[in-house]
Amino acid sequence: MSHTFRTPITLRWSDLDAFNHINNARYLTFLEQARIEWFETIGEAWVTKDSAPVVASATLNFKRPIEYPASVFVELFTERLGTTSVVIGHRIVAADGTLHCDGSVAAVWIDRHSGKPTALPAAVRRASERLLPA
Repeated sequence: MSHTFRTPITLRWSDLDAFNHINNARYLTFLEQARIEWFETIGEAWVTKDSAPVVASATLNFKRPIEYPASVFVELFTERLGTTSVVIGHRIVAADGTLHCDGSVAAVWIDRHSGKPTALPAAVRRASERLLPA
């Protein structure tokens, strides 16, 4: 995928389950971290006193467990771009290319005062457009 944001994830001992695998619940934390890192690269405000993103849905398809220690990366790309939301596709992959998880997260920008959806910030729209598949 040429239109992706890719970031390494540092695995911690506390991420492990009883089987020496990364606990499945941690995958959501990895995805959150990657999204925040991506948003921070935008270079403009993506959260303001008036609007902020909320996760409306998350889909994770677990393919192979991640065994500790490992070198893994989260890759993000835009699956769908709406007026008030963006569906961010994701893949969690090992350094050798092994796919551990894929899926998507729908982020909706809301008006902090009313709680209702509001337009995506222009900077988020531009950044999301750059991650659309060619």
